[in-house]
Amino acid sequence: SGQVRGLCGTFNGDQRDEFTTPEGDVEPGVAAFANAFRAAGACPALGPGIPDPCAGFPGIRERAEAACAVLMGPAFQ
Repeated sequence: SGQVRGLCGTFNGDQRDEFTTPEGDVEPGVAAFANAFRAAGACPALGPGIPDPCAGFPGIRERAEAACAVLMGPAFQ
């Protein structure tokens, strides 16, 4: 606790600073926060809306839901 920073947040009990960028700024929204970690030219910048990650990969939704079920299960409660 209190020793991490990045896309997974700060894990310090203060939800107001979860979107802290590598530069130390706190972004108010998901897109601006994610774009702060984007490698230039590696992928397009996110717009104001959150894209559906399964939209570009037909048939992957079931596999993703099964993987997320593990994270949402009793082992991580």
